Amino acid sequence: MNTDGLKPALLGFQRSEITEHHIYLRLASLQRDAQNRAVIERIAADEKRHAEHWRRHTGQDVEPDWGKVRRYVWISRLLGFTFGAKLMERGEDRAQAAYGRLPSEIAEAAAIQHEEGEHERALLDMLDEERLRYVGSIVLGLNDALVELTGALAGLTLALQNTRLIAMTGCIMGIAAALSMAASEYLSTKAEGKDPHPVKAALYTGTTYVLTVVLLILPYLLLSSFLAALACTLAIAVAIIAAFNFYIAVAKDQRFRSRFIEMAGLSLSVTAISFLVGLALRMLTGGDA
Repeated sequence: MNTDGLKPALLGFQRSEITEHHIYLRLASLQRDAQNRAVIERIAADEKRHAEHWRRHTGQDVEPDWGKVRRYVWISRLLGFTFGAKLMERGEDRAQAAYGRLPSEIAEAAAIQHEEGEHERALLDMLDEERLRYVGSIVLGLNDALVELTGALAGLTLALQNTRLIAMTGCIMGIAAALSMAASEYLSTKAEGKDPHPVKAALYTGTTYVLTVVLLILPYLLLSSFLAALACTLAIAVAIIAAFNFYIAVAKDQRFRSRFIEMAGLSLSVTAISFLVGLALRMLTGGDA
């Protein structure tokens, strides 16, 4: 069969597969858990086998995309190997569609397409990562911090109209709430008995809460205008919600849009109500005087 006209596309497939082979090899070398390492090594072997298949058609070797290798390894180091691997697999959806458009004479393309679509996804679902086991605790800390603190800051902004005072008050409220949430998560997790490490659950909740508090209060420390600070805080809140829900959508194969709209809508609704409450209290107490 003459594949000369298809050679550029086949070389692209070959380079993609050998690149992903090297990415998975590096991810496997970073794993301390034997099960995770074995899963990733199996995927790496599949990618190499796919690359060898395309090499038989192209008749030449290709260099991996080392920039892509380094990029995904750093993404995986920073955000977790499950997120990095699944983000890369999302990018392979285009390659799988391209496989389906190849002539029927390249019969093996259908087998590779099937394996890319199902086998590797099944292997990725076998990965076990601590931060994803505690995603419920992270959601608890993040959601409570966003809803409670954005609402509190909106109310304080109208009531106090002093960025330093708002920042100090919000910081005290935020740290106290973080400790309270961490303690509640510890007691709740321990009472349920499902997790043998309630301290870890509490730490994930408390740490997420504190980090969110720091980001939300930062505009009040950097800006002199309380309204500008509030606008920046709301923008940061929406950005945090978007980033977190994208992470969960990729790492746990969940829908992004509905989760983002729900979480952002809840947080901004509470903020709007709190803003009006702060305005009403300022008017009732004669704060404008």
